[in-house]
Amino acid sequence: MTHPPIDPYTSAVGLAAAIRRKELSPAEAADLYLTRVDHLDPALNAFCHRADEDVREAARAAADTLARCDEPDGLPPFLGVPLPVKDLLDVAGWPTTHGSLATSRTPAASSDPVVRRFTAAGFVLLGKTTTSEFGALPFTESPALGISRNPWDPQRTPGGSSSGAGAAVAAAMAPLAHAEDGGGSIRIPASCNGLVGLKPTRGLITGATVSVEGLGTSGVLTRTVADTAAVLDVLARHDPGAWWSPPGPHRPFTAALAAHAPTGLRIGALTRSPVDGVDVDPACAAAVTRTLRTLEAAGHHIVDTALALPRTEELVAAFTTIWNTGAAGVPLADPERVEPHNRALRAAARAVDSWAYAEAVKRTQHLSRRIVEGFLAGFDLLVTPTMACLPPLIGAWRAGTEDDPSAALRNSYPMGVFTSVFNVTGQPAVSLPLHHDEATGLPVGVQLVAAPWREDLLLQVSRTLELAHPWTGRRPPLA
Repeated sequence: MTHPPIDPYTSAVGLAAAIRRKELSPAEAADLYLTRVDHLDPALNAFCHRADEDVREAARAAADTLARCDEPDGLPPFLGVPLPVKDLLDVAGWPTTHGSLATSRTPAASSDPVVRRFTAAGFVLLGKTTTSEFGALPFTESPALGISRNPWDPQRTPGGSSSGAGAAVAAAMAPLAHAEDGGGSIRIPASCNGLVGLKPTRGLITGATVSVEGLGTSGVLTRTVADTAAVLDVLARHDPGAWWSPPGPHRPFTAALAAHAPTGLRIGALTRSPVDGVDVDPACAAAVTRTLRTLEAAGHHIVDTALALPRTEELVAAFTTIWNTGAAGVPLADPERVEPHNRALRAAARAVDSWAYAEAVKRTQHLSRRIVEGFLAGFDLLVTPTMACLPPLIGAWRAGTEDDPSAALRNSYPMGVFTSVFNVTGQPAVSLPLHHDEATGLPVGVQLVAAPWREDLLLQVSRTLELAHPWTGRRPPLA
């Protein structure tokens, strides 16, 4: 039986409900998005691995589950909903390139725990999305995976390193997508593509290993706050096999979202770059001002307390010592094919002995404690630009890289200066698409930061802002 066409911009929660009501079959959902990938991905390059028959087989299995179930409430929450996985995580039977020509294309023997949680929740894995090599840079322009482009303006980056995830969701090639964030790689593409991107508290979502001393974590890119909350309920589970894992949340995040939104919160703002020498685009600062006005009108208190941050050189040195080791453990079939900027990072990492590395880890922990304790004393929430710039043009990162490949990372600082601080502290932070630049029409994200383990508060206030400034009706020109 064929059902009426469904809007590809329907939320993941909405798609799941339509499938449970049998208004849409899992096969129809899969075909809808595979067809959009066929039409749109040649211009955007969001997908790096497609296995369409695997997708259709999983959709058929979801349909069988639905047919056998007499009680819809007993079904997995996202049965039949398509979701692509960023090409840094293993999916059994599919290769994991890590965005590199240097890695093997041998299919993975087993899936990462995050992927297993997705499939247990009923998601149909839609393929794999592009990433920069080893997820080291906030864009994908690589010999291995090519150039990923922004559906709002294909001459600009969709951000990264979850580049394909951002472009895929913005162009409705998927209703939502897996992403990872070690320095802003969920929040940066959220800002570039007009999406919701929440980086959870350190340790809330566990993978196969602890990524870069806990700087990195998995999450999703979505178009609605409700989708983000519902997927967080799927991923935030106690994991007894993990190196560290907290007990599960005391109540579902969807329940917190449905509860009455708090008022009277202390809201702080940070619009000056935490890194010296990085200017903030006026559109990014204006987005914060607009958000603060909305929060004040909702009954919150705007405070002028400054966030106590360490000196730039202290913070950058501690972060980069750990960040340089981000590709450690990635099996390489041909190390000579690693990209120049990552060869430079590997060389810098190898120049640090184990004692100095351990000192840097401990120094990072001290810096984190200092920032978090200051945050708790001054704020309930902090509002910042997500990025200090609009989505850069393709190739903008290349300046000076011929002489110094590590300049690629420095050229990317304006994209990550506001996000990476909160990877160090491990605090939950979300980018919301609350603003558009009038001159370019590009989305401008606003970042909200909460105390550790307060995703519930972050989601509640995000929902308040979503109702005040609805964004789900916006569509990028290319889609």
